[in-house]
Amino acid sequence: MTTLTRWWSSPPPVVGLEVSATRVTGVVLAGRGADRSVSQYVSEVLPAGAVVPALTADNVTDRVAVARAVQAVLEQLGRPKRVALVVPDGAAKVSFVRFDKVPGRAEDLAQMVRWQVRKSVPFPIESAQIGFMPSLDVDGGGREFVVVVMRRDVVESYESLVRGAGAHPGIVDLASFDLVNLVLASDRRNGQAVTDDWLLVHLTAHASTLGLVRSGQLVFYRSRLGDGQEPLIDLVHQTAMYYQDRLGGHGFGRVILAAASDALAVEGADVRRTLEERLESTVELLDPSKAARMGDRVPSDPEDRVAMTPALGVLLREVA
Repeated sequence: MTTLTRWWSSPPPVVGLEVSATRVTGVVLAGRGADRSVSQYVSEVLPAGAVVPALTADNVTDRVAVARAVQAVLEQLGRPKRVALVVPDGAAKVSFVRFDKVPGRAEDLAQMVRWQVRKSVPFPIESAQIGFMPSLDVDGGGREFVVVVMRRDVVESYESLVRGAGAHPGIVDLASFDLVNLVLASDRRNGQAVTDDWLLVHLTAHASTLGLVRSGQLVFYRSRLGDGQEPLIDLVHQTAMYYQDRLGGHGFGRVILAAASDALAVEGADVRRTLEERLESTVELLDPSKAARMGDRVPSDPEDRVAMTPALGVLLREVA
């Protein structure tokens, strides 16, 4: 949904690569429109602690192991020259800023965004790389924006893994943003016009992220590391209260859960049932096959289908 770096004139990549805290995953997307399909999927498990998502420290703590995994995945995918790169949610800070009047020049808007977020990040803004995208309109002609801030050396740490394997990371995006992309692409592919508010719940063994979408725009986002200090149900409760009190919400049209088995084990409960009871809404599992056909070489195991979703979502970010 947002981009920290990208090509401005080249065609979009067809290979998505995710570096998460537990594995490196690659996806190849073939075809266009209703005929698009996942033609290849490869995943390499990382040693425990090889990637530790953080805002203010190098995330790649075992560079040799992670570089080896990235190399192995890209080699199995045919050594692509360009990839879209997905990094963990915990590597970035996501904020919302609102302007009553949006400047006409892109350079002026970028300066205003940088000025607004400078005090909310735990590192000098001069060392940051910033991406932003529009959210909802504000009465009177204003606009709200979703802003993503990462330390430049953290971005470089992830990008250098890809360059070291002979590819160029032209897009860098966050995992949960790309799950939202995948849902929106699924709706478009199936001719489903979704007007209700909906909630994404993304769980990994190391973090939990909630994203609220209204009219196709991200309007709320919160992510917390899986340190056990804030139970998921508390995070969900706070989100529901904010939704009702600050966003005038009247109930989620749907709740979409993306979670691997190791993440569910960390929560130690029937997460899906708990969410349904608290939110009074049916919870559906994120299904990548609704966004793209699965090719013959793609495994049907549910764990693999969950693992591929961020890398597939980044490739669908601009699918019309």
